[in-house]
Amino acid sequence: MRPIFTLPLAALLLTGTACTTMPMDTVTNVGEPNMVAPILTSADAVDSSSYAQPQVARVTHVALDLALDFAGKSLGGTAVLDIAARDEAEAIVLDSNGLRIDLVTDGAGNALDYEIGAMVAEGGKGAPLTIRMGDARQVRIAYRAAENAEALQWLSPAQTAGGEHPYLFSQGQAILNRTWIPTQDSPGIRQTWEARITAPKPLTVVMSGIAQGAPEDLGNGRRAFRFEMDKSVPPYLIAIAAGDIEFRALSDRTGVWSEPSMLDAAAAEVADTERMVVAAEKLYGPYRWGRYDMIVLPPAFPYGGMENPVMTFLTPTFIAGDKSLNGLVAHELAHSWSGNLVTNAVWADSWLNEGVTSYFENRILEELYGKERAEQEAALAFANIEDTLAEVGNAPGTALYQPENVDPVGSAIIYDKGAYFLRTVESIVGRERFDAWLESWFDRHAFEPATSAMMLADIRANLVRGDAALEERLMLDEWVYGPGLPGNVARPAADAFAEVDAAVAAYPASGPVASARWASWNSAERQRYLRGLPQEIDAAGLARMDRSLGLTQGTNNEELFLWLNLALANRYDAVVPRTETFLANVGRRKFVAPLFATLMGEGEWGQPIARRIYARTRPSYHAVTTGTVDRIVNGS
Repeated sequence: MRPIFTLPLAALLLTGTACTTMPMDTVTNVGEPNMVAPILTSADAVDSSSYAQPQVARVTHVALDLALDFAGKSLGGTAVLDIAARDEAEAIVLDSNGLRIDLVTDGAGNALDYEIGAMVAEGGKGAPLTIRMGDARQVRIAYRAAENAEALQWLSPAQTAGGEHPYLFSQGQAILNRTWIPTQDSPGIRQTWEARITAPKPLTVVMSGIAQGAPEDLGNGRRAFRFEMDKSVPPYLIAIAAGDIEFRALSDRTGVWSEPSMLDAAAAEVADTERMVVAAEKLYGPYRWGRYDMIVLPPAFPYGGMENPVMTFLTPTFIAGDKSLNGLVAHELAHSWSGNLVTNAVWADSWLNEGVTSYFENRILEELYGKERAEQEAALAFANIEDTLAEVGNAPGTALYQPENVDPVGSAIIYDKGAYFLRTVESIVGRERFDAWLESWFDRHAFEPATSAMMLADIRANLVRGDAALEERLMLDEWVYGPGLPGNVARPAADAFAEVDAAVAAYPASGPVASARWASWNSAERQRYLRGLPQEIDAAGLARMDRSLGLTQGTNNEELFLWLNLALANRYDAVVPRTETFLANVGRRKFVAPLFATLMGEGEWGQPIARRIYARTRPSYHAVTTGTVDRIVNGS
């Protein structure tokens, strides 16, 4: 997933370092799936965000048969779960949040007793679903998701580009999939899955699995779509989208879906995808998922991207017309190794997904577009870290490992500090040696969960190899468990933005940068300039800058966001209409939440504007976005 406002975290405090697995000779399984991933049993791998007890009984495979109900904004059907369990286990505990359970049976159709426990609304943990399965090792659950389940966003035709048909998409990370799938919703409990989904014509369904043949016409105005994921994945990566969408092939193994009116622009923006896959494989080994397709969703999607296997979900806000923001595609592709292939066992270790991926993303960009662009992107990331540390100091949340009793401070730590940790290790041991180690890390733990302790142990075993001087130079524990930035950080090139930084330093004496120079800069340089400007600029200065650079009418959403945020912080009335349009047409939390926060911070001037806009735009946002903005605007 590309940087977000904050991440939900759920894990136990680290109390041990050695990770062990549940030995498979202690379990029995019916309906053997293609892959059964190990369960980590060390204290730091216990997921407090899940009710599951996988050491006793765990889900290995999920088979869904669901019907989409756009009128009722819900879906329902059956989930058949294959279970691996200790011989003496008589019950399995699943995660559920708002699911209506109609019937539970074993594989032979015999009814099974079940119980839904007490609901924990805070944090979205939901309630445990305990099924007394006896000696059965397969259970069938007939159920229905609640209307407007948090993982699902049902869009009316008016909320789509085409305006004729409704749309559905899901967002499962971190623990939202328990609102529509009854399973053990923990990243450390990997599962294979298959699905049969029915939807009304003419809608097309895609999922994060390989499509199995052509849609089946059911003769009742509906079609059935089948999918399979034969590689074990963490359950948050089971994803679905349905709407008036079309496909454009980019290569034999890559392609993009979107609404028809957006398809040309989407395909042009992701045209380099096959080159990115080739670059990624050159760096860290073969792409193991078969196809790499993407879908550009409607603007309500709350994130930049989501790395669902074989079907990356993308926000349309990255479409700039010049590929300047396609680092997003590189990031989500890199997750095919870091995050999807090797997954954080608990959310306290989410830097293992996002920090490693952010480092990998930068290496892909360097392979395709050269050292200069990669260094500029790295410098922007480093500025994110510095800004965060300037705001919160060396708070506990600035460590990479973030247990549940630590308040997260935003994406600059798990994404950018995580990337700089690997960048620093690379700078010390050398790129060739580092790359060989990272590829071997992916190989050793392919399709398995991992923890911070496991990665540090792997670095020590395969890079340090008993070299005490190297161990001291790397400062491994300080990076992962300590706050702030260790002193050995490999900083970005000092001259990455030399021309831009000079222009910032010259402001306001020389006025805004010349329009010709602005036009010659790439997006990273423009973002650097907007970020570097003084936080206080009067209305006359803002107006002069806007006239010269055309900022309010800009079409690059990263740049437009920075401009609007700066102008709103200075109570510049002229950008209010553009802000309202922007917030009405963009649901990406990275943009939406800070803009509302800025408005609410401007007292009697900004708060009425924020409340007026939010009353209008809230129905168009995903629950991920409203969950944050509700607290900002309403304090709830």
